[in-house]
Amino acid sequence: MGTNEERTAPLSVVVAGGGTAGHIEPALAIGEVLRDTYGAEVVALGTERGLETTIVPARGFELALIDPVPIPRGKPWKLAAVPFKLRRSVRQAKKTMRATGAQAVLGTGGYVAAPAYLAAKSLKLPFFVLETNALAGMANKLGVKLGGTGFNAVPNSGMPGDVVGIPVRPGVGVDPDGAKAERGYRMWGLDPQRKTILVTGGSQGAVSINAALAGAVERLTAEGFQVLHAYGRKNDAPAKHDHYTAVSYIDDIEAAYAVADVVVCRSGAMTVAENSAAGLPAIYIPLPHGNGEQGLNSAHLVATGAALRIDDAALTADTLVETLVPLLHDDARLAEMRDALEHSGAGSVAEDLAQRIVEAAGAARKD
Repeated sequence: MGTNEERTAPLSVVVAGGGTAGHIEPALAIGEVLRDTYGAEVVALGTERGLETTIVPARGFELALIDPVPIPRGKPWKLAAVPFKLRRSVRQAKKTMRATGAQAVLGTGGYVAAPAYLAAKSLKLPFFVLETNALAGMANKLGVKLGGTGFNAVPNSGMPGDVVGIPVRPGVGVDPDGAKAERGYRMWGLDPQRKTILVTGGSQGAVSINAALAGAVERLTAEGFQVLHAYGRKNDAPAKHDHYTAVSYIDDIEAAYAVADVVVCRSGAMTVAENSAAGLPAIYIPLPHGNGEQGLNSAHLVATGAALRIDDAALTADTLVETLVPLLHDDARLAEMRDALEHSGAGSVAEDLAQRIVEAAGAARKD
């Protein structure tokens, strides 16, 4: 039985999803609901090499760093060091969970997830495993095997668990008074009279998208459009052009959604979910590497006419111009895409999962 003090203390939850925005954002979307609706204290686990070092503090959460434990694919001679690194990271995760009085743990994959799941199991805490990709990763499969409650964004990921969709932060795509759009136009020096093309390669940037855009930007702006381009912190800044704003990373994505008429981007699971929740027509260029999951993430939207697709191998300045120009000149087509997106958003996934976590933590506190 928990003490009276334990039962009245604020709920404490540790979230673990690091490396890329695709792992971090779903965890923080649920974390925001836990914090803002339930008054929970939420601490995020991360590593110093991931984007969480900037994203997590910017969203108002405490970040606790542990050592990353990447599995060296194709380098068997490095496997011997993994057990030692994993034990150290699990100890670090357990230290954070004890220090924060954690009552539940949520993981979304990435380098920090496996140590978090092992630590939670060791401390007998309820823990949850959210897989946002079309094909489940190794860490999340391990989490469910360890006894975590699995949730999937889509069916047939290869990981057991209910299919719930992808959690998106509350308020994405909502701008009733136009304040977000006004902020975006001012922040990036954009013209409210021009249609805006948002181009991003994801949190890491995308060299092929950047290269195609470099050859297309003058033709796009000559057609009367403007471009907001997030080229990625790891890439060189592109050349300057009129009606073209290039930034390494977009911190205020809600302002970007508010000013954009169309987005050109990769089709990571979180990206697709947020675009859909924002009601933003998209041209998806799936990442050509890995297991092909990026193409699967956006396939249903392409099939229903809510989005378009250009394969990376076919991506050139010409294909970008030939796809964007007729689309942006066709207001009826854009309206049809927005209508098709109304039924494909993330809904209340973040709220529903936050409630499940609160209920599980409450049950654990009664034991």
